[in-house]
Amino acid sequence: MEFKNVLITGIGGSAGSYLAEYIVENHPEVEVSGIVKDIIKSSDRSEVSGIVRWHTEPSLKNLTDCIDDVNIHECDLQDFSSILRVLQEVKPDCIFHLASHAKQREGFVNPLLMVGGNVMGTANLLEAIRFTKTNPHIMMCSTSELYGKVTEENVPITEECPIAPVNPYAVSKLTQDFLGYAYYKSWGLNVIRTRTFGYINPRRKDIFSTSFATQIAKIEKEGSGIIKHGNLDSVRTLIDVRDVAKSYWESMKYCKVGEVYNIGGEDAVSVGEILEKLKKHATIEIESSVDESLLRPIDVTLQIPSVDKFKEITGWKPSYSLDESIDFLLKYCRSNYV
Repeated sequence: MEFKNVLITGIGGSAGSYLAEYIVENHPEVEVSGIVKDIIKSSDRSEVSGIVRWHTEPSLKNLTDCIDDVNIHECDLQDFSSILRVLQEVKPDCIFHLASHAKQREGFVNPLLMVGGNVMGTANLLEAIRFTKTNPHIMMCSTSELYGKVTEENVPITEECPIAPVNPYAVSKLTQDFLGYAYYKSWGLNVIRTRTFGYINPRRKDIFSTSFATQIAKIEKEGSGIIKHGNLDSVRTLIDVRDVAKSYWESMKYCKVGEVYNIGGEDAVSVGEILEKLKKHATIEIESSVDESLLRPIDVTLQIPSVDKFKEITGWKPSYSLDESIDFLLKYCRSNYV
């Protein structure tokens, strides 16, 4: 598939901004839309539009490296009329739906806010697409969390693994995933579903690897301190967010509508092992200790995917090693968070 007008919901977020950067850097024929600027238009360029909510403007700092090449449309997915306006203005032939309340810990504190926001935002988007009859290709970005606490016989996790979400965030993402499938089956929308496993993302301070790296950067600057952590026993695979961005683009180009695809790494590692790797990359010796407040009511483990289905249709594979990603993460945290 080739696309001319691409819309990214959540473009100012961590994954959305990396996706925008990837398209700008690797597909110069594509024009990425973001903030409203005087951008020279060209008829032979594609257009990638982005959606951010009105009260999240500070997140546009994530787009610093590509802001001159994007057009941002102010839009809240809870507001059907604003979604309709954006769709009518952009007329996208491709939509990456990445917008989501993604902080799992907040899901335990405010579960109704998380579930309601993620589910109704997605329902509004899909209904607006159906109403405009624009018929774009749509990538529904979901998560491995919807598989829940898998048993060893289901590892590596295939797309046929039983679904068993164990936290409000996972339930909301499962509903987004299934809403996409329902709109594909009921009204023929061109929906592709992806379920992404763990990845290293410097722009998400709430995930464990970035939290560890941020604490290390601050301790290095101050000369002393102790890293606080939660459960270190959870086992998962991790890939680089830049590889994730590429995988999203590849999924839209090559994957089949109506299908679901796992995206992730293949080498298992525990959270504790990631912490130790980060400590070895530190410039000073650092100790760590558990913080009871960081322990979740329930945690998932064995998040190890089978990505054979995705690789077979796209030819995609990660470009960055774990050590390269850790170095990338620490450099970003040292430059941006201290």
